[in-house]
Amino acid sequence: MKVSDQIRLRIESAIASGELLPGDAIDDVALAGQYKVSRTPVREALLQLQAQGILISTPRGGSVVAKMNLQQLLSLWELLAELEGIAVRLACERMSPDEIKALVKLHRSSKKLADKEDMDGWQDANLKFHELIYEGARNTFLRQEVLRIRSRTGVYRRHAFGALGRIKSSYDQHEKIISALEKRDTASACAYMADHMRPGRDSKTLNDFIMSLPRDLLAG
Repeated sequence: MKVSDQIRLRIESAIASGELLPGDAIDDVALAGQYKVSRTPVREALLQLQAQGILISTPRGGSVVAKMNLQQLLSLWELLAELEGIAVRLACERMSPDEIKALVKLHRSSKKLADKEDMDGWQDANLKFHELIYEGARNTFLRQEVLRIRSRTGVYRRHAFGALGRIKSSYDQHEKIISALEKRDTASACAYMADHMRPGRDSKTLNDFIMSLPRDLLAG
């Protein structure tokens, strides 16, 4: 893997994890020192991320993590819900019985996290749950696009998720998805996943989600 690609993935990972927040500056000098390279591959990585809309350039030539306005965020989140629905539909058709059993086992083991309202533990288990579905879908390009959008929306989704206290609800929604997968019911699996991924399942939860977002994470 090219060094520029390694740097790009490192920045994407930092954004997805919340280590870098919308509006944070990228320290290209530190990145060059970390990877023991000139600033050329760092610039290549930053340009790629700017082209994807993940970073934006500043008047002084630096780069910062892009902020989204509310319309952009909801539009991207809407797309993510649909893509996740496609992923679980394909997984429903293509996963082996052993893969479904592994997903069920992971789901069952996460119940204690939901019962304890363990946010950090649940976030990790939730990501693994979705990753198994992406693997089962057998579509690399779909997985890449889903992960790109998850990365861009991650900080917003995590904040709203915690503020609205949706762990138990999320576990129950996973249960429905699991049930549909076990029955190879593609239509239900797709519908349950799309519903699971939407920011607001009704006008009240959508309003609560919007009101919980920190203003400093949104573009003006």
